[in-house]
Amino acid sequence: MAPAGHGSAAGSRRGRGRSRPRRPPTWEISDSDTEGPASAEAAEKARDPAAERGAAAEPRLLGPEQALRRLAVLVDPAILEDAGADVLMEALEALGCEHRIEPQRPARSLQWGRVRPDPCPCSALPQLWAAEEQELLLLLEPQEFLHGVAQLIQGSGPACPLPWFPPEVPSHRHLAVIGLDAYLWSRQPITRGTQQLGSPEVAPAEGTVGWPEVEEALVRLQLWANVDVLLVASWQELSQHVCAVTKALAQRPFKQSQESQAFSFCTAGRWAAGKPVTRDGAGLRRAWWRQIRQFNRVSPAVADAVVTAFPSPRLLQQALEACSTEQERRGLLADLPVKASDGVRPRRVGPDLSRRVYLFLTTTNPNLLLDLGS
Repeated sequence: MAPAGHGSAAGSRRGRGRSRPRRPPTWEISDSDTEGPASAEAAEKARDPAAERGAAAEPRLLGPEQALRRLAVLVDPAILEDAGADVLMEALEALGCEHRIEPQRPARSLQWGRVRPDPCPCSALPQLWAAEEQELLLLLEPQEFLHGVAQLIQGSGPACPLPWFPPEVPSHRHLAVIGLDAYLWSRQPITRGTQQLGSPEVAPAEGTVGWPEVEEALVRLQLWANVDVLLVASWQELSQHVCAVTKALAQRPFKQSQESQAFSFCTAGRWAAGKPVTRDGAGLRRAWWRQIRQFNRVSPAVADAVVTAFPSPRLLQQALEACSTEQERRGLLADLPVKASDGVRPRRVGPDLSRRVYLFLTTTNPNLLLDLGS
């Protein structure tokens, strides 16, 4: 008996569901036009449980916090030979991203790569796990950097090869030099002693490269090879820069997915605040009333007076077209009576609102200021 009663109760609920009348098709008046194929696609995804789980997982996978944990900093073992490298490793450890000690080409360089989870979630966006153009940061000693600057200045034109990078290095290349300023200041007396008055101009060697040559090389590297040079005074500054780059690379897929949406500020589907209007016109009066209320200094009673005289915008436009003069059109709504409560003096819509509604319906100037009192 119990199963039968349960089945009959379920059947009665299904019967009530089938007997419920269907709602008529409606349109909505809103600020966003999201109807059509996009809305149908969103509704189809909403009915698919797998699509719902995938849509819920994509923001989590693209979030900056999760993406940072899936980013790996590859550090060349030669960097650890420097006494200040401990500062860099401690900063990466505190950042929370994965870091590995692996041989890199060229030596004394850092590279960034993404860690593919195992198994890779099918709901992840393709660009999150796709191979990206790698970033490379090469650490140079001041002497090595100045030697390359001398070679770069001797070369001519953008086709001059860079002395620090092999040809197969990725295109996103960066240089970092620690303590260049202190090194140049320490060599300043030697540089002055090597220069002789009246000597002919020759190509600068490593010992004669100073700040003017360094600045010239920085401009050439930026314009010709799109190579950024980071000049820092300590490993602490270098560690801060590496952490900032790591965070930026972790946030790149999330920002790209946000920017790929043409109008990310518009929500998909129907606007909850919109007023439904059916095919037979039901709801149009209320929508028209709400539109009149959007004008400044318009009370519900004034909006009632306008909607009572002209129940739709089209009827008001036809009345305006029937007017013979511009002054008559501007004052068409001015003498409409406004229903007042007991003990309140009767009043009218007034010429100001009449003029604003007229301009709103007829102007072709998008920059026209309707409210002179604003």
